[in-house]
Amino acid sequence: MALATRVVVVEDGRVVQAGTPAEVARRPRTDYVARLVGLVLLAGTGAGTTVALDGGGAVAVAEEARGPVFVAVRPESVALYLERPAGSPRNVWPLTLVSATPHGSVVRCDLAGEVALTADVTAASFAELGLAPGAQVWASVKASEVAVYPR
Repeated sequence: MALATRVVVVEDGRVVQAGTPAEVARRPRTDYVARLVGLVLLAGTGAGTTVALDGGGAVAVAEEARGPVFVAVRPESVALYLERPAGSPRNVWPLTLVSATPHGSVVRCDLAGEVALTADVTAASFAELGLAPGAQVWASVKASEVAVYPR
């Protein structure tokens, strides 16, 4: 993707998305494409600054959204805590750590719960929190860190 002027993504034998690398990375259209570019993709219905997710749960967003939308979250935007965090993030969920994989300088944490997410935390933070698969954590994401766009 670094050298291409146009990218075509094929999934299950059919083209699911095409465009410039920046377009594909900024607005993935399927979960597969989102994972390729390092994002978590959630589908839902926008109503103002809240998106009701198709699978249950809701995400607060900074931009007005109406109708069927995608919500994209960067794993580095997800913060993990052992107790419910206080402060300004409007998105806070209790989740379970499903798996943890070293990924460069961070540990990639796959999380399950009302809103399935992936978080990238430093190895030091991972150890300091004493995390292991099965751990109960709180995840937060600022609304300003959530991308929302029409489906």
